[in-house]
This record gives sequence, C-alpha cells and structure tokens, in this order.
Amino acid sequence: MADNSTDKDHVEDLKILHGMGYAQELSRRMGTFQSFAISFSIICIISGGLGSFPIALSAGGPFSLTVGWLIGGAYALIVAACLGQIASAYPTAGSLYHWSSILGGRFWGWATAYTNLLGLLFVVPAVNVFLYTITRDLWFGGVMGWDVSTWGIWTQIWSVVGLQVAQALLNHFGIKLTTILTDFAGYLIFVVSVILIVMFFMAAPSIDLGKAFTFVNNTGAPGGGVSPAYGPLMAVLIGLLYPLFTITGFDASAHTAEETKNARDTVHKGMLYSVFWSILFGFVMILAMIEAIPDVTAAASTGWSSFNNLFIAAILGSVVGKIMLLGIIVSNFLCALAAVTSTSRMIYAFARDDGLPFSALLKSVSPTYRTPVAAIWMSAILCSILTAVTTPLNAFAALSTGSAMYLYISYAMPILAGALALGNTWTTKGSFTLGALYKVFAVIVAIGTVAIIVAGHAFVVSIPGDATAGTLFVPGLWYYSAAFVIILAVLWFGIENRRFKGPPIGDEVKKRQAAIAAAERAVGEKG
Repeated sequence: MADNSTDKDHVEDLKILHGMGYAQELSRRMGTFQSFAISFSIICIISGGLGSFPIALSAGGPFSLTVGWLIGGAYALIVAACLGQIASAYPTAGSLYHWSSILGGRFWGWATAYTNLLGLLFVVPAVNVFLYTITRDLWFGGVMGWDVSTWGIWTQIWSVVGLQVAQALLNHFGIKLTTILTDFAGYLIFVVSVILIVMFFMAAPSIDLGKAFTFVNNTGAPGGGVSPAYGPLMAVLIGLLYPLFTITGFDASAHTAEETKNARDTVHKGMLYSVFWSILFGFVMILAMIEAIPDVTAAASTGWSSFNNLFIAAILGSVVGKIMLLGIIVSNFLCALAAVTSTSRMIYAFARDDGLPFSALLKSVSPTYRTPVAAIWMSAILCSILTAVTTPLNAFAALSTGSAMYLYISYAMPILAGALALGNTWTTKGSFTLGALYKVFAVIVAIGTVAIIVAGHAFVVSIPGDATAGTLFVPGLWYYSAAFVIILAVLWFGIENRRFKGPPIGDEVKKRQAAIAAAERAVGEKG
C-alpha cells in the first residue's frame, strides 16, 4: 500500500517547485536525516576542526580555540537560522542565488551566485589538501614509515586532482549512492569524534580547564609564522577563521532541496541541526586537544605542525589510534564528496537560468542517473585548477580562508536582501520563521561579514619574491578578491546586464509550464 502522507508531500513539493517555474528533474530521495547528514558531512569537525587547529592556536592561543569557537559557532547558528527562514519559503537547488534574486533583484542574485560558487570551489580542494597532507604525513610517514620528504608540489596537485575525480565519479552515479555515503559519514564523524575526545583526555598529563581559555597573542614568530604579526584584536579576528571555516557548507541542505522530500519543512532542520551538533561536539573535542598538550606555548611555536605533533604524541601510537586516523581520512574524503554534491547543484541551478557560460550543457540532467553530470565534472575541473593556482601560497591556508570568507559573504547577501524585503516584497512564508528576530540577526550577520573579510585578507597575505632563493611573488587573497570583483563588474556591465534574465517570476512562471512538463517527461518524473 502506498504511503499517502509521502504521496501528499511529493505532490506538495512538485506544486511549490512548479510555482517557482522549475521542473522536477532531480530525484527526491533525501529525508530529514539525509538533509542533516549532507551538511554535517561538509562541516565535518574532524576536517576543519583538526586541519585549521594551528590557525587558532597560532592566533589568540587557547582563547581562540575555545571562546573563539563558541563565538564563531553562535554566529554560524544565527546565519543558519536566517537562511532557514528563507529556505522554508523558497526550497530550491542553488538556493542562495534564487533567494537573492527574489529578495534583492536580478543583479544581487547574479552576484550572490558567483560569490557562493567561488566559496564552494574553495571548499572542495581545501578539504582534499588537508586529506592529502594527513595521509602523507601521518599515514604514509607516521604509520608506514615512508620517506615523504621528497613529495613536492606536483605530487600534491596530482593527488588532490585524483581525489576530486573519484568524488565526481561517485556523484555522477546518483544521489542515492551519495546519500548512502553521506549518511555513513554522519555516523562515522560522530563515532570518531567521541573516541578521539576520550583518547585526547586520556593522554592529558593533567586536567587544567583554566589553560583552555587563556589568551596569548601568538601571531608572528610565537605561532611559528602561521599568521603575520598583529595586535591582540586582529589575533582574535584571525582566530575566528577557525570555527568559520569548519562550520561552513551547511547550505548543502538547501542546495539539495529539490532532492529532499517535504523540503519546505525539512531543509531548515538540516542546516540548524548540523550546525548545532557540530558546535557542541567540536567544543568538547577542542577542550580535549588542549588538555592533551603538555606545553601550549611550545606547541604554538611549531606552527602548521602543531596538530600533527599532537596527534602523533597523543593518538597515533596505539592500534585504536591508527584506526582513528583511517576514520579521519575516510571522513575527509566523504566531506569533500558532499561538497562536490553541493557545488554541482549550485552550478546546475544557476545554469538552468542561463547564468553561466555553456549553460545549455551545465543544466543537463542524466535521465539514467538523475544527476547533473556536466555540472559535477565542471566542479571537479574548476576545483583542480584552483588547487594548482593556490598550492604555491600554502594551499590549505588560502583555500580554507577563501572558502570561509566567500561563503559567508554569499550567505549574508540573501539575508540582508531579506531584511529589506521582509514585510514589503517578501510575503511568501514557510513553516519556519524567526519573527522580529530576523532583522536583529541580519544586523549581526552584516557586522560579522565585515569582520570575516578583514580577518581573511589580513591572514593570507602575499609572499614577496626573493631573487636569491629564486622564488616568485605569490599574490595573497586581496589579489584574488580584487580580480573577482573586477571580473564581475566587466561581465555584468559588459554582457550580463542585458542578457541575464534571472529566475522566472510572474507571467514567466506560467509560460514555463509546458516546458516543465516536457522536462519531467524526459527524465520520467511522475506528478
């Protein structure tokens, strides 16, 4: 017997999507847990929470790790709540772009799409670079005893490219396979996190919670050169990059809204739950890691090696520790896998409204696998190029910081547009609303976005050329951002202002109904 409630949800999902002018081409297989799991997998506290540990330790010391984590986590939760209200009203793939277009206009949506896409393209290689690094140093170097000192830039680039090809292949063959893997990742992250917490506490020479909240300005030489030398305020701001790189990508629940059952009542839960549980487990794990460090000042002075040194000393010596390392490696692979899913859906949705070059190809959906295969492979290609470009600039620092900065800018754009439109042009409501808190939260989001932009550009600075050493000038994130803004301005005022129509609204939605029916017949969708 058919599940009538599920049938009703399916009909309602189709009605909402058709009402926004889009066909149900992707396959709806995701439920509440799957929506949570894909965001939780991208957040992955045993990816960013471990990989960017040196950033916070070498910024404001233990204070940046603990208090900074709670401040950044609270901010992320506010952002997720605001996005959740919009998602409940407009559950579509490529959501941020669509929301900004509806709430802020054609240009605002177009700019949001490119900013979000840039952030997503930074996420995938950031995770894969960390995956490569820990596999090289901890598994092959630490466990297998290999000499990895000769593994250079090209070994890293080609290894990361290989990881991204594997993740694209898995995405290619359907959302069912991807959700099985991300569901598994959700459980794996939970189990590994709990065991690591216990092991770090067991390795602690003593329990002194006071040292976990001590502020020390470790920027510059005291932090092993991870960050340039700054004053205390900038040290705190740079430390916030730690939680904000880790707790990001939760918009994956929204990007997969068209593959989620009862999306209007489900997507916001996926975002909020994934952020909340990541904050909680991440904070306890941070406390455990700090307690396991015998001398925090000495650890900070080792710079980017601080986490590896801690893991080798506290975890890796036992059989369980080696199993945990494998768990971290698999979790990071699945984290990047989920990020490819999110990125490809963003490309697909933007191309569906002809917002990208080669849109006709990028918006195509495989009738066999019901996935946007061209968008998936374009994600892999662009991420591979970005990996090669950023590798000379300490790829992990540049990619992790860039992803946090550009993603949170793209999150702020629909939120701020919504604050201006709420009660005026924004009248569509979903099941989740913040009421009067929305506008208060929007102000906090605006302030936080400015702080992230300042911290990100201050942290990843240019590397000057050295004729003696034979090195070339390597541009910092300011150059990336300036080039991005210039390219957007040229594209918009030169081409897109006249060509790009944005998502369908008003009469355009009605005109699309025949095309919607034809598109759904092509992939075998039944209303």
